[in-house]
Amino acid sequence: MLDAILRRFVPNHEQTNAPAVRERCGLLSGGVGLALNLLLFAGKLCAGILTGAISVTADAFNNLSDAAGSAVTLAGFKLASQRADERHPFGHGRIEYLAGLGVSMLILLVGIELGRSSLEKIFHPEETALTPLAGGLLLVSIAVKLWMGWFYTALGRRIDSSALCAAGTDARSDVLATSVVLAGLFISHFFHVQLDGWLGVLVAAFILRSGWGAARDTLDPLLGTPPDPAMVADIEGLILSHPQILGVHDLVIHDYGPGRRMMSVHAEVPAGGSLVELHDVIDRAERELRRRFGLEAVIHLDPVERGDPRSDRLRALAEELALEIDPAATLHDFRRSGDGRLEFDVVVPYNVALSDEQVRQTLTEKLLAREPGCRPAIGVDRSHVL
Repeated sequence: MLDAILRRFVPNHEQTNAPAVRERCGLLSGGVGLALNLLLFAGKLCAGILTGAISVTADAFNNLSDAAGSAVTLAGFKLASQRADERHPFGHGRIEYLAGLGVSMLILLVGIELGRSSLEKIFHPEETALTPLAGGLLLVSIAVKLWMGWFYTALGRRIDSSALCAAGTDARSDVLATSVVLAGLFISHFFHVQLDGWLGVLVAAFILRSGWGAARDTLDPLLGTPPDPAMVADIEGLILSHPQILGVHDLVIHDYGPGRRMMSVHAEVPAGGSLVELHDVIDRAERELRRRFGLEAVIHLDPVERGDPRSDRLRALAEELALEIDPAATLHDFRRSGDGRLEFDVVVPYNVALSDEQVRQTLTEKLLAREPGCRPAIGVDRSHVL
């Protein structure tokens, strides 16, 4: 079904990394959400008036906030599609994350307001009545929100949009909210037990939980998170497929919004190799990364010595001692300078309790205990990949 919708409204919809396609998908989802949520608001408001249930009226205003969220999504995708300019050389893609954050804030506000109104209804209960028209409107609302939850989530996953996934989460929470409200009306009507306020509190708690989860999902890319380990492995495999590159390290990916990612990485190359040849290899690897992953890559060359028996033995020793500090520790940029110094960097995970200076001092002491004549000059890095 999703492919049929996209074929109708989004030209070249298969090219999900293209900014124009992402913009059209965002505008489509925002327009659908705005129209349907306004209709649901009107229907539920009528149902709330007919039943006299505050939970139904609150649920109606929940849909009104969803309509506002759809408007935010529309604006977010439109602004995010703007080209880079002098003030924003990396584009405006992160506005999409801010739009998702705005939607999650609306979810939280609705949950707080619904909780407040429901608490008032607990202390001041009122009679409610379930009419066939009101029940039918709520059932239609549930069906529409189920479809919207599927649509937002499927489209969000297709174009890798946290804003749309947040909207899908909101739609699913609305399904539960309306279902609980309808069940409460049914029980109150037939068994004369006033559950309106209590069920409203339960729904409010669920909405708040959904809003917090959506906020966390949109905050993470804004604050910065480690790249996906599977993607890192694929990137390293592509770079190391060039025989002239001996190793890679210090891989960092900067996310400026969906489809706008940059990366930097250090590549170890033979110290005696041809600079022109190695430069061509690096250029070729950067083009392959752009073509396969959509990454603007910068690869830094690190010349290393390989094949010298003494250097290889000392490197193996340093790797062995680094593993005693942490099983995940690694080395890079290992070289022996002309004055006899051993220069290298050791990489340890962020969760290692030792400070950088303690790691440096511990590894230096271990090396000197095994090789009294060496002169270690050790740098310490923290792993960017979990």
